[in-house]
Parts: sequence; structure tokens; C-alpha cells
Amino acid sequence: MDRYSKLIRFSLIVLLLFLALVPIIPVSQPYFFYMMFWVIMASSFNIIYGFVGYLPFGYVMFYGVGTYITAILWSRFQVPIPIAIMMSGAAGVLLALLFAPTLRLKGIYFAIVNFSSAMILRILVSNLPEEWTGGSFGITLTGAYNPVAGYYFMLFLMIITICVALWLSRSRLGIALRCIRDDESAAMVMGINVQMSRLKAWCLAALFPSLAGGVETWFSAIVDPDTSFNMLFTAKTVVYAMFGGLGTITGPIFGSAFMYELDDFIWGHFPLMNLMVLGFMIVFLILFLPKGVIGSIINKRPKLRQIIQ
Repeated sequence: MDRYSKLIRFSLIVLLLFLALVPIIPVSQPYFFYMMFWVIMASSFNIIYGFVGYLPFGYVMFYGVGTYITAILWSRFQVPIPIAIMMSGAAGVLLALLFAPTLRLKGIYFAIVNFSSAMILRILVSNLPEEWTGGSFGITLTGAYNPVAGYYFMLFLMIITICVALWLSRSRLGIALRCIRDDESAAMVMGINVQMSRLKAWCLAALFPSLAGGVETWFSAIVDPDTSFNMLFTAKTVVYAMFGGLGTITGPIFGSAFMYELDDFIWGHFPLMNLMVLGFMIVFLILFLPKGVIGSIINKRPKLRQIIQ
């Protein structure tokens, strides 16, 4: 086991070094940028669904708020992009607190309310004064375009997201969240503050997509409501996380890397089949691989949990 652990650690170091060198070697920088973006989205989604069991159908709203807060602060108030990104993360957490009462709902009721909330935000952003949000055309950040800085910011954010997810899996909060997910009544009997534990997970799950949205704005230098609040983002986040394995740390990472590569291949060669393949993957996962790839491996070989968790 120690030998395998050392091999995995060494592989991770090599991978991080490679990602750090991407902007200066002849490979596709946008490809690896968006792969890291999806790792962040899937890992963050795993916090609220894999650990807590809440399925937010409108999860894209945190990403959307992050993109617009960053764009508005830079274009309207000349706030430096790094500071604007930090403030977009704070805005995401505030949005999570605003919708915290919805955590009292469960199952499909929470999912539907969350989906409706995202739709309301999309309509609101589209109809705000154009001098603020650019209306349906969005905002172009011509002077802020800096793909190299945006790339390294996304790399740093991905590392932080994974470290937080790893900490959560081993912390008292993570244990409490799993207890709540499996048996809420038993968790309350054990003295766990159910509402506060859920709220902490909800805020963490909102923070990283909001920050990722801000960084993506820096990288692409353009935002619009159709992209920032596109429900396909939520669908892909769910599929990427499920494919790897919800409730694990390496699952969303593996799922994002594999599914993004598959998605990129399909878009490049069979663009009209993209949504069909996405729908097929959802059906396949639910029927044949509900625990995901990593989850299924751990289920068959429990001793590997400490290595790949």
C-alpha cells in the first residue's frame, strides 16, 4: 500500500508540474484551463451532493454570479481583476446565505426550487440596465484579457479546491455531513448541529464555482447571460462528478478529466451528438454505475480507500 501511495503522490507532483508548464510549452492552453475549471466545478458540487445529499439543479447560478460580479467590478468600477475575483467569491457565499432557507427542503423539492432560482437570476441579469450588465449582449472586458494570468489563477484555485475537499473528507465536519446524509435523525441524536453543518457545506459549495466564474471571465474576457446561466453547465457538472464517483475526492477529478476529453472529442468530430451522448451517459451512470468509477473500485476493494478515496 505504501508503494502505491508513493506512486500516486509522485504522479500528482508530475501532473502539477506539467500543468504549471502548459503556458510555455506547445500544448493547448485553453484545453487544460477548462479541464481544471471542470475539476473545480465537479469537486465543489461533490461537497453539497456527495457529502450532504442535496442536488442543486441550478448550481450554475454561482458560476454565473461570479462571472458578472467580476465583469461589473472591473468594467464599471475599475476594480483590479484579482480583487474583483475575490469579491465574486464573497458574492457567491452571500447568494448561498440568501438561499439558505431552501435547505429546509429535501429531495426533488430542493432541486426544483434551486433550478427556479437560477432561472430567476438569469432573467434578472438580462433585464437589468444595460450600462450595468450589458443586457442580453453581456460585457466585453477587452483591456482585462490576460489568459496566462487567468490560467495560473485557475491552477491555484483548483489546488485549493482539492485541498479543501480533502480536508473536508477527513474533518469532523465531513464526518457530520456523512452522518446527516445517511440518517438525519441519528445525527441529531448524536448532537450534530444539522442546520449549521449543512449551511457550512452549502457555502463552501458556492464559494469555488463563484471564484472559478471570476477567473474564467479573466481568461475569456467576455460574459453574457446565455452562457453564464446555461443549465448545461449544471448537467455537465453532475455527469462529470457522477462518472468519477460522488462522495470521493479523486472521483470528481478523474470524472472531469475523462469526460471533458470525451466531450471535447465529440464537439470536435460530432457536434450534433453532444447532448445525445450527455443524456446517454446520465442513463448509463444511473443504471449501471451509480457509484461511479472510483466509487465502484472502492466498493469492490475497500483497502484501496486510503489510497484513492
